[in-house]
Amino acid sequence: MSLGRGASGVRALVIELLQDMVGADIIPVIPAQGSVGASGDLAPLAHMAATLIGEGEVFYKGEQILSSKAFELEGLKPIVLQAKEGLALLNGTQVSTALALAGLFGAWRLAITSITTTALSIDAAMGSSAPFHDEIHQLRGHRGQIDSAKRLRALLRGSEIRESHAVGDERVQDPYCLRCAPQVIGACMDQLQQAGTTLQIEANAVTDNPLILSDGNIVSGGNFHAEPVALAADQIAIAISEIGCIAQRRIALLVDPVLSFGLPAFLAPDPGLKSGLMIAEVTSAALMSENKALSNPRSVDSTPTSANQEDHVSMACHAARRLLEMNKNLSAILGIESMAGAQGVELRAPLQTSDHLKTVISKIRQHCPSLVDDRMVSEDITNIANLVHESDELCALGGGLVALGLGT
Repeated sequence: MSLGRGASGVRALVIELLQDMVGADIIPVIPAQGSVGASGDLAPLAHMAATLIGEGEVFYKGEQILSSKAFELEGLKPIVLQAKEGLALLNGTQVSTALALAGLFGAWRLAITSITTTALSIDAAMGSSAPFHDEIHQLRGHRGQIDSAKRLRALLRGSEIRESHAVGDERVQDPYCLRCAPQVIGACMDQLQQAGTTLQIEANAVTDNPLILSDGNIVSGGNFHAEPVALAADQIAIAISEIGCIAQRRIALLVDPVLSFGLPAFLAPDPGLKSGLMIAEVTSAALMSENKALSNPRSVDSTPTSANQEDHVSMACHAARRLLEMNKNLSAILGIESMAGAQGVELRAPLQTSDHLKTVISKIRQHCPSLVDDRMVSEDITNIANLVHESDELCALGGGLVALGLGT
C-alpha cells in the first residue's frame, strides 16, 4: 500500500513481486525484535527485503526454507534492487503497524466477548439490570457505553433469575464491576476505535524516506518515525488491561460467598471439602497483574541510536508486539470468567437464565464441563482460553461482531 502511493521511487515490479510472494504463500521470516520504531523498522524490514533479492529465509506452505528455494519452486525470480528501492523497503513503519493492527483486531473481539462474560457474571450474582437502562447511557453520550449497555440488556432479557429478585431485593446497588461494566468496557471500546483510526491512516501512509514529491523534488523528511503507532499501541494496551482488570473483579465476586448473594464458596457444590474454582480465580489475578505491568507505556521510553543522529525514537515495534501477549492473557481471564459465570448460573437452578445465555453456556460446556467434584482445571482453562482467543463463537453468541467502524 505504501509503495503503491507512487512517492517511494520504486519500480512496479518490486510491488508485483511482493504480491506474487503473498499469492504463493511465501512469507518472509522476520525477527520479532530489533526495531526502535524510528528511521523505519529497519532490522525487521531488512529481513523482508532480503528475500526479494534471494537471500534469507521464508515460510513456504508452512515450512521454513531458503527464499531462493521457494522462488525456484514457484517460478519466481529475485530482483536486483536499483537506486532508492532498498531504502524504500527498509524505511517504513509496516512491521510496527501490522503488529499493532493484529493487536487491535484481537482486542476488539475480546472487548465484545467480555460483554458476554459480563452478562453471565451478572446473572450468576443475581445482579440488577436497572443500571443498563438506555436513558442512563444516552445522557452521558459515549458510543461504546451506549452499545455495551444495549448488548447487556439483550443478553439478560427473559432471565428467570433476574425476574426472581426484581422485586423485594434488599440490596441497593451492585458493586462497580457489575454496575459500571458498560462505562468501563464502553470506554475501552471507544479507545480502541480511536487507535483504529490512527492505524488505518498509517496502514495507507507513505512512511519511507526520502520521498519523491509531486513537483519532482526528492526531499528527506521523517515519516518513518512511528510515534503515531506507538501511542496507538499504548492506547490499545491500556484498554486490554482494563477489560481484564474489571473481569477479574467479577470472578473474585463470584467465588466470594460474602459478595455472591448466596452462591457457595468458590462455586464448589460442596464447599469446605472442595476448593471449586479457587485457584482458577488466583490464576486470573496473576494474569491481570501481568497485563497491568505490560500496559505501562512504551512510547515514553526513547533512547538515542545511530551516534545520536536518531536521538528520539518511538519504540513502536515492541509497543505493538506486546499486545499479542496481552490478548492471550486477556483470553484466559475471560475464559475463567465464563467458567465461573456458567457455574454460578447453573447453581441458581431451578431458576433459568435467558435463552441467549443458555446458548452461551451450552457452547462453554462443549469445552469445559460443569465442576461437580474437584479436578485439575488447568486443561479446562486452556480449552476455554483457546475458545475465547481463537474463535469468534462466544463473541458472536453475545450478539455478533461489531465492526470497528473504519473505512476500507
